[in-house]
Amino acid sequence: MKKQTLILFALAVCCVVNPVRAQQPVYLDESRDLEERVQDALSRMTLEEKVKLCHAQSKFSSSGVPRLGIPELWMSDGPHGVREEIQWDSWGNAGWTNDSCTAFPALTCLAATWDPEMSALYGMAIGEEARYRRKDVLLGPGVNIYRTPLNGRNFEYMGEDPHLASVLVVPYIQEMQKNGVAACVKHYALNNQELWRGHIDVELSDRALYEIYLPAFKASVHEGGAWSIMGAYNKVRGQHACHNELLLQKILKQDWGFDGCVITDWGGAHDTREAALYGLDIEMGSYTNGLTSESEFTYDDYYLARPYLDMLKSGEVPMSTIDDKASRILRLIFRTAMNSQRPWGSFATEEHAEVARRIGEEGTVLLKNVAPDKKTSPLLPIDGSRYDRILVVGENATRSLTKGGGSSELKVKEEISPLAGLQAIYGDKVVYAKGYMSGRPMYSNIQEIPVSVMDSLRADAVAQAREADLVIYVGGLNKNHQQDCEAGDRITYGLPFGQNELIEEILQVNKNMVMVLISGNAVEMPWIKKVPAIVQSWYLGSQGGHSIANLLSGEVNPSGKLPFSFPVKLSDNGAHAFDYMSYPGDSIRQIYKEDILVGYRWHDTKKIPALFPFGHGLSYTTFAYGKPQADKVTLGGIDDRIVVTVPVRNTGNVAGKEVIQLYIGEKKVLYSVLSKSSKGFIK
Repeated sequence: MKKQTLILFALAVCCVVNPVRAQQPVYLDESRDLEERVQDALSRMTLEEKVKLCHAQSKFSSSGVPRLGIPELWMSDGPHGVREEIQWDSWGNAGWTNDSCTAFPALTCLAATWDPEMSALYGMAIGEEARYRRKDVLLGPGVNIYRTPLNGRNFEYMGEDPHLASVLVVPYIQEMQKNGVAACVKHYALNNQELWRGHIDVELSDRALYEIYLPAFKASVHEGGAWSIMGAYNKVRGQHACHNELLLQKILKQDWGFDGCVITDWGGAHDTREAALYGLDIEMGSYTNGLTSESEFTYDDYYLARPYLDMLKSGEVPMSTIDDKASRILRLIFRTAMNSQRPWGSFATEEHAEVARRIGEEGTVLLKNVAPDKKTSPLLPIDGSRYDRILVVGENATRSLTKGGGSSELKVKEEISPLAGLQAIYGDKVVYAKGYMSGRPMYSNIQEIPVSVMDSLRADAVAQAREADLVIYVGGLNKNHQQDCEAGDRITYGLPFGQNELIEEILQVNKNMVMVLISGNAVEMPWIKKVPAIVQSWYLGSQGGHSIANLLSGEVNPSGKLPFSFPVKLSDNGAHAFDYMSYPGDSIRQIYKEDILVGYRWHDTKKIPALFPFGHGLSYTTFAYGKPQADKVTLGGIDDRIVVTVPVRNTGNVAGKEVIQLYIGEKKVLYSVLSKSSKGFIK
């Protein structure tokens, strides 16, 4: 017994005296330099493991390295909210009950705030939601330039001005990435139409490329520090954007020094050799249409999967290509999925609803506000004590506008409609008539509503308008195919579903109309002189109804400014002023014939007045502007700059905000500089 005890004791002593300690690999040590960790992990990986990093393993994830404890990357659609969970290998929803998100306003609305503080709030809130849902990459924001009002995806972008988009995209990225969630800025580059988006070959001048279409992407990299970029579907100068030597290798990675990942749009890769050589890092969604379709190809059949591995082994493409790609992907993983310091996030909270409501209020634009006749005051803001019966007309007053639109479709915890928002303020004075019908949200196959149904809805709305004291018309576009929707452009500049006729008939019986246009695009307005008050709303997300009602009632003073021009007619837009090769192209090629004269640059240079110009937006108060003063600030030679100061005074009787817009440039072209400041009021 004693002998056994001594032996056990001896063994115990032996274990204490000579412990076995495994040295922690450098790549697992978060205190080490990021590049040191990347190179250490890379040195431990097999060629097969490196290649596996470069392509999808499911609809929204790419592989890690299980042998080394390096996790996979999980991605989610944005940029207005975190998309509901879908199945591993199909586009069907996963049936979760805890993935109902906050829908934030569309990026057109964010752009219309002209306010970097709003962008920062947006980025932080959506980053918190993505982090809570354990997403590593959020596919957004979008910064493609608004070139034509027919582009079905304009609502996801930040307008026609590269400076405005550049100023606003930076805080969105910075604040979102504080959550350990990578921004994936899209769609790089020149994805300015949805028609033929998968193959249209864009030709344009170097000046237009660098001055108009690339600045917001450059700001995303240089100032925002974006960790990933999404390639576009289209071709640019003969090569697909997702493996484009000029865009990805020369400009993005060499000239701009981008150290992050290039991720395809879903189905955006088309060639293994080009993908290997010309800057693509992660391939997603190949052999699908990016929305619904499937194929018999497996993930190992992707261009950057087995075919790429075979090319590497045969020497057809150099090994340096895979080391560069794997390094970038590891860098992204260490910044996100392997970042133990990132916060937990939060999801569909009251705080996020408040952010959505506030941005919706700040971005909604008052286009027009006059008296219906010379004897009365302007209709807005609406004083409820003046009216006994307020008729709300229009499908958009009740329609869910978080559904449809393509990949930005959201499953939301709450969605306040404009009708509900108005009823919350004006109570039972508010009655409703639908007026028109558009059909269910969809991507294709436009539904025809029977004429008899449309006639009945119109007649009912007109009859009720005749008896109302005030009509609030809530219409515009929606997210059906060939409206504001992915995978299809609009086919007309006018309002769909017989709305123009409905508006004219209502005006014949009641001229007291407040119009709320909900859209992500400019629309034709043949009734413009007859409607006293027009508000340009956007897809405002979960709290849109409260945002609209607060503005109409005067609870909030509108301060939004248009982020793009509203032409009177389509041919007044620069992209449509030439032949079909300028827009939409011949289905193969397209030439940007307006060159740098996009949006307000075209209207100003060609002296073609816009219906509502870029930067337009009214207020319920008035402002007086002092004399501008320019002062040179010396920062050390090359960074010297001019600071322009403009005194602004609120001369009305309500608090308000104003955007100071400064345009500088040569005689033929103007460039915008902006700031927004909050001012008090004078009683």
